[in-house]
Amino acid sequence: MNSAEQKLPNTLETLEALLRPHHETAEIETVKRAYAFAEAAHRGQKRATGEPYIVHPLATAITLAEMHLSTPIIVAGLLHDVPEDTSHTLEEIEQAFGADVSNMVSGITKLSKIKYRGIERYMENLRKMFLAMASDVRVVFIKFADSLNNLETLDALPPKKQERIALESLELYAPIANRLGMGEIKGRLEDSAFKYIQPKEYVWVKELAKTAREDKSEYLQRVIRLTKDLLKTSGIQCLDVHGRAKHLYSLYRKLLKHERNIAHVYDLIAMRVIVENVADCYAALGIIHSRWTPLKGRIKDYIAQPKPNGYRSLHTTVFCEDGEIVEFQIRTTQMHLESEYGIAAHWSYDEQKYPANGTPIRPTGETTPPQWVYELAHLQNDQQDQKRYMQSLEDLKIDVFRDRIFVFTPRGDVIDLPEESTCIDFAYAIHTDIGNTCVGSKVNEEVVPLHRVLKNGDMVEILVDKSRKSPSLDWLKFARTRHARNKIRQLSRVSISAWIKGILPGSGK
Repeated sequence: MNSAEQKLPNTLETLEALLRPHHETAEIETVKRAYAFAEAAHRGQKRATGEPYIVHPLATAITLAEMHLSTPIIVAGLLHDVPEDTSHTLEEIEQAFGADVSNMVSGITKLSKIKYRGIERYMENLRKMFLAMASDVRVVFIKFADSLNNLETLDALPPKKQERIALESLELYAPIANRLGMGEIKGRLEDSAFKYIQPKEYVWVKELAKTAREDKSEYLQRVIRLTKDLLKTSGIQCLDVHGRAKHLYSLYRKLLKHERNIAHVYDLIAMRVIVENVADCYAALGIIHSRWTPLKGRIKDYIAQPKPNGYRSLHTTVFCEDGEIVEFQIRTTQMHLESEYGIAAHWSYDEQKYPANGTPIRPTGETTPPQWVYELAHLQNDQQDQKRYMQSLEDLKIDVFRDRIFVFTPRGDVIDLPEESTCIDFAYAIHTDIGNTCVGSKVNEEVVPLHRVLKNGDMVEILVDKSRKSPSLDWLKFARTRHARNKIRQLSRVSISAWIKGILPGSGK
């Protein structure tokens, strides 16, 4: 079951229940004090649904608590709308709850102030998201939780506003959550937006998934029991085995790739196997393969080679009981937490559902966002001319919002690229000089043209000619990444300028 299907009621008691296993009594009292502050500040205000306004910040805090985040983030979630929508100030928040909470609330307030419409709105939103992440990535966790509750209450808004908010979540927040490794949040944002962007397709996929899951319910329970017994007999301590239903929007995209045939979707419900350590992950994989035959080409080791967003797990698809095809995902508790909440797991508490030694993991402190966040924040600041900015925006959407692949150099180094990247993108990702002087490429030891689109796991070798002076402008037709396109444009202009100077009379004077 997806967590969106197990929706908890938005009450203070729900929030307290979520906090109790992971937080000290004093921390829970601080959260309750923040709730009282927010409730008093928003008293008399109503949402479009007709509910008291406090229900929204409370729902935001509940989502943050479900992510097992630390007390200051949950407190900031409760207070995130206070300065913007009430007479209470940031100074009052700082005095009552400290500078750290006040700074996060300030960051959320800045994200909320978008004054434009259309593409300008999207551009400003994108710029502010990158700047907020570079400043304090925790602000973005609160924004995601805030957006989730807004999406869940869209029915009360006019259709045009519903579509704008849903599209913003689908095209902006969900891809950023994905790049930060926050798979669960990404899935929930996409599913909630899908309902309003493509309502007929949403209903079709939901009914199709429901029927398929109901048909497999008893079978999956049998596989879970067999897996637990199998691991126990082999001496592997299995902390948990459970079925994980695929998010609807992700299922929809996969169905489109398979001509809408759900029989070709093998991970409609994946088996999650949680074990104590990395050695047990590989041992469990071997034990599962000794019982059920794996499908060729469907074993993926994301522990040895994590996905670019940090995701780690072992995946295998097997011919299971009665010849049914089932996917298994094998991981440790920490890997599981990181697969659900990505970078947010660094501010999380360990899930008590899988206690290793009974001691919760405390937040690790000042964990910084990935380097690409700073690069994009800097790029956004540099843009002045709108035409250039629009081109940059298109490049950014490819670099940041496409799914990522990883490919290998002949020495085994891993290069992280957006999906649909070509050999020329790979060349420039290695080094600018390699890109400028490349004349050909090999993929998996086969000579291929530079425009060849790369796939996950390809081994790529770039052939160079050091006498080559500059890149070809024709490469822009198939270069996909911002970095490659910028270098080709920049160095081609330099080369053309030098050529003109060489042929024009008096140009060298």
